[in-house]
Amino acid sequence: MMQFRIGYEFTYTFPQPTPCLMMLNVHSSRVSDLERADGIIIRPSSAVGGYRDLYGNWCSRMNAPAGKVTISTDVTIRDSGLPDVTFDKGDQVPVECLPDDALVYLLPSRFCESDELLDISWNLFQHAKPGLGRVKAICDFVQNRIRFDYMKARTTRTAKEAYDERVGVCRDYAQLAIAFCRALNIPARYCTGYLSDVGTPKPYPPGDFAAYIEVYLGGQWMTFDPRNNVPRIGRILIARGRDAADVAMVTTFGPNSLENFRVWTDEI
Repeated sequence: MMQFRIGYEFTYTFPQPTPCLMMLNVHSSRVSDLERADGIIIRPSSAVGGYRDLYGNWCSRMNAPAGKVTISTDVTIRDSGLPDVTFDKGDQVPVECLPDDALVYLLPSRFCESDELLDISWNLFQHAKPGLGRVKAICDFVQNRIRFDYMKARTTRTAKEAYDERVGVCRDYAQLAIAFCRALNIPARYCTGYLSDVGTPKPYPPGDFAAYIEVYLGGQWMTFDPRNNVPRIGRILIARGRDAADVAMVTTFGPNSLENFRVWTDEI
């Protein structure tokens, strides 16, 4: 068993009062592991409301005041300390046998235009063993296709654009793998959360949230990480959705500037 200190601190400047949506709380599946609630702290103080979205994620909303506003939390969470679960087998489930709530993850979405990647997907992966073998082939291909570069991050980049441009950040790896899976009739969904550097070589990169995927095989959702493509320790889910548009950390409805951004997932 391990413990991690997790949290974030963002500072925005708003020229006027601005509505905001936030998806920053640990997912309900991990809430029982928190030492205390990971409430969102707003400075200066501002009223924060909450609701659950269509995918079961906890979302917060506020009307940020004009001026400088800091959004933060800092808590401790328990974790098994074990690497991601790996699987030896996982059959592809025929579309007609999929559960109803998995079907939405077969459809094209804002950033995962699987319909535009249909021919490319079948040309690339038609000879891979269906099911787990095909998903592993997709993750291997995506990791080699995209060159990671923080400086080339773009929030509007789609899966097809990531395929063409061959550069991006973790969200681009995740969305391209999702689009390939969906084109091959495999349900896949986008995940975001904390991810520790435990077990990886130093120097560690700057802290950030991590994007990865869950794929429905053999009657269950399995975790895959196309960016790292190896089991990792300290993966803590925040939210799931069709793609990055469904799980944006902070969505603002007005002009602003982001002046500070810090995220940490530190072993205690």
